[in-house]
Amino acid sequence: MRIALLTDTYPPFINGVSTSCYNLVQTLKKHGNEVLVITPRHNDGPLEFKDGIIYVPGIELKKLYGYRITSLYSPKVFKMIRDFHPEVIHNQTDSTIGQFAKIVASKLGVPIVYTYHTSYEDYTYYATHGYFDRLAKRIIRSYTINVADTTTEFITPSYKTKEYLRYAGSDIYINIIPTGINFDLFGDDKVDAPKQEVFKKEHGIGPDTKVFLILGRVAKEKSMDFSLKCFALYHERHLEQDIKMILVGGGPQLAELKELVKNLEIEHLVDFIGPVMASEVPFYYHIADIYTSASVTETQGLTFMEAMASKTLVLARFDTNLADTIIDNETGFFFQDEEDFIHKVERIFAMKASELDHIKEAAIKICEVYSLEKFYSRIMEVYNRAIRKFW
Repeated sequence: MRIALLTDTYPPFINGVSTSCYNLVQTLKKHGNEVLVITPRHNDGPLEFKDGIIYVPGIELKKLYGYRITSLYSPKVFKMIRDFHPEVIHNQTDSTIGQFAKIVASKLGVPIVYTYHTSYEDYTYYATHGYFDRLAKRIIRSYTINVADTTTEFITPSYKTKEYLRYAGSDIYINIIPTGINFDLFGDDKVDAPKQEVFKKEHGIGPDTKVFLILGRVAKEKSMDFSLKCFALYHERHLEQDIKMILVGGGPQLAELKELVKNLEIEHLVDFIGPVMASEVPFYYHIADIYTSASVTETQGLTFMEAMASKTLVLARFDTNLADTIIDNETGFFFQDEEDFIHKVERIFAMKASELDHIKEAAIKICEVYSLEKFYSRIMEVYNRAIRKFW
């Protein structure tokens, strides 16, 4: 099958959508399908075609994670897609590239499959700064319903998103397909022990240090400030304990979080690593004892599953979206507030090694539902159904 996939983010850009698209492309190719990726360049430069990817020039939106906005239509790119003869257009975004995807599908008369990755209502403050936010959310709901109604097949990675769409008023059929994960990247055999030792020495991590990890886009909706406040309070209650927080990622809230850490008087306990390449991410999971996140805006939460695949304990703020993956006290741990965070960390550090191993093994087992093979078979069912609608 020939699939044209359009996305506003793709490696080397690092986020959940980028990872999801990359995993999809790799597993499609592995099974003999042809894939053409259309995505904005991650830097300045002209239109470029390389290794099955069309890199479209665009203008960087510095205040929005460095995303790039492209023109709505490019005759040259359209011709390249037309010459590829796609059987399916798979749109992964609502940006200008996403609007272009709709135009291409219409002009070529082929089905368009849309994957809804992001709950845009959680991001309205970037545009409104708190003004007319309620109106902005209503507009987004109307837009989302329109997008759902005008696609051949609609995909979302979680039940949480499906519930949102029903709340918004959409009654279309929704395919729930969790993003597949390449678990081979997170296995114990990928641990670089010498590199770990160097890192630990550089960051003051001793044999008895308990390491917490926050990893992801450093932005308001990720609630990293809440995680840091929880960590600071735990430190205040357990001054005798040797702990360290590693924060990996970049984004618009980075300076604010550094100031927060200073005000919380935990600068000596928190190391900001900055953004890293996707290939480096597993290294940090294996460094940590606990991966923690307070975000409740995830449509799926790939980082939680990546941590679990790395046999790193997960401590997440409760979100219905995670309830099927993180089973409290069985495959990971949930916390509700700062006090609950402290209680759960105390419990984790008091557990026997055999109890922790049991939780890690249970986490690995439950993650099997997110294998690339299952991901592939579910996606192909949707593609084939979309094509049949155009017979």
